[in-house]
Amino acid sequence: MSIATVEITRPAEARDLAPVLLTVEEAARCLRIGRTTCYALIRTGELESLTIGGLRRVPADAPAAYLARRRAEQRAA
Repeated sequence: MSIATVEITRPAEARDLAPVLLTVEEAARCLRIGRTTCYALIRTGELESLTIGGLRRVPADAPAAYLARRRAEQRAA
């Protein structure tokens, strides 16, 4: 008797969805900065985040918004 292997995959819709929230580590990777620096940006309010339960999450569009603000500040200077 052989054992059949069943591959379980998520529906195509679930695989194609972009994340709505990022962990702090994922946001740091997006920005190519360290985790501690990312937490510092969150603490000062420069990078938007929210707490869900006891978890800190960063909206997926927040890193791009942070970069846009920084670029605008540098152009103005």
